[in-house]
Amino acid sequence: QSGLFWSGLDRLTWSLLLQLARIQTDSVAAKLQELYPDVCLEIGETFTRLLSDHTEHIGEKSLFTKELENALERNEVDLVVHSLKDLPTSLPAGFTIGAVLRRENPHDAVVLHPKNAGKTLASLPKNSVVGTSSLRRAAQLKRRFPHLEFKDIRGNLNTRLKKLDDKEDFAAIILAAAGLKRMGWEDRISAVLQPEDCMYAVGQGALAVEVRAKDTDILEMVSVLHDPDTVLRCIAERAFLKRLEGGCSVPVAVHTYIKDSQLYLTGAVYSLDGSESLKETMQTSICSGGSVSEEVDERLQRVGVTATKIPADLQDGAERLGVDLADLLLTKGAKEILTVARQLNDAR
Repeated sequence: QSGLFWSGLDRLTWSLLLQLARIQTDSVAAKLQELYPDVCLEIGETFTRLLSDHTEHIGEKSLFTKELENALERNEVDLVVHSLKDLPTSLPAGFTIGAVLRRENPHDAVVLHPKNAGKTLASLPKNSVVGTSSLRRAAQLKRRFPHLEFKDIRGNLNTRLKKLDDKEDFAAIILAAAGLKRMGWEDRISAVLQPEDCMYAVGQGALAVEVRAKDTDILEMVSVLHDPDTVLRCIAERAFLKRLEGGCSVPVAVHTYIKDSQLYLTGAVYSLDGSESLKETMQTSICSGGSVSEEVDERLQRVGVTATKIPADLQDGAERLGVDLADLLLTKGAKEILTVARQLNDAR
């Protein structure tokens, strides 16, 4: 039995765009190899030719997620490693998330221009420009730091750091702490943003392994990688996002944690400029009285996740928590805020 991991793109963009993806893939392969020393694991590099008129889409999550799933559907690969935040809350028929690994730090990080060493976002001069490609980050930080300007910055981690360092267009940029850590660039982190400043994206910091739902042997093999706390937190987050019908085009943010057998979920929606927001917190017990299930039923997948070794009642409770919190925000006007945000973003 072998697991073939996809890790590749157009040859011209491979070294810059897929460095982090390769690191993430290698980390999952190493864990599986340690658990199954007799299994032959091959990491394949699948290069997708991107036509010149599509190069403006390089870096878009949906483009490459689809390419990976096409390879999975064609049986060219057996499992695929993703950043969980890149996966939609509803997967195509026949696919499932067979493992959600222990979460890295899910928070966002401030990376200051070298000339601003020692400063914070609060102490940066008025009208300093901060770069971020995330509507979620910009909306929250505009609200928290109104003296700053926020401008779009595109590209992979390497490209964004180069844009920061080589010019003086940006006083700082905001990146995911987990990505910087996986790349070995923790020394570039000037500060980690706490929830009161900026809550994170759904699934941020967690790696997911996507497989064909019918491949029970492979699903069983990767299921040992599930981290129960991360699974429950991310099911709640993904259920919250799915109920809101949100995505990357609208500012939706979350914060979850587990304490004293309680799962806490804070969720929020924002207008693009951060002037309007709704935020609430709910919790649910994660003390289980139920049993695990060894059978896979695609109809029972919770927001795309199959975790047969985690009690079903806990997963159900996490999913209900996300749905209930979303419903609460919807009753307070979340749909209207998100609809306007989506329309304004589409008009850009």
